[in-house]
Amino acid sequence: MKEMTIKDLTEILKEKNVKPSLQRLKILEFLFKANNHPTVDEIYSALIKDIPTLSKTTVYNTLNVLIESELVKVVNIENTESRYDAIPEEHGHFKCRQCGKIYDFHFDMNLIDSQVPPGFIVSEKDVFFKGICRECLNNNI
Repeated sequence: MKEMTIKDLTEILKEKNVKPSLQRLKILEFLFKANNHPTVDEIYSALIKDIPTLSKTTVYNTLNVLIESELVKVVNIENTESRYDAIPEEHGHFKCRQCGKIYDFHFDMNLIDSQVPPGFIVSEKDVFFKGICRECLNNNI
């Protein structure tokens, strides 16, 4: 993915009819750059230095706007935490049980459709795997 400039992000927000405020731009920029599925606390901690007036409420509200506009996706791999992903297209996630890192991977979500009973309508699909990542496996050898 190419490096997103503030100008690029402004255009992305405008295309979705979202007013490009400083907080929205900075949060969206952080999500694109971080690419690590951060939590609200991680987003807040990373941005408070640059935006001293930022509150966690603003982070939550901004994320809700970005989710509603389909620019960001909520990732709930564990029941205890919500993480945020700047790749709203369908894809899978793998969480390493050892280091906690979450990896994106391509997954053909159409494979799931063939398993849905007739007469059901699927509105959302998520694929999560948990295990040990390659890096942790290599470090343990």
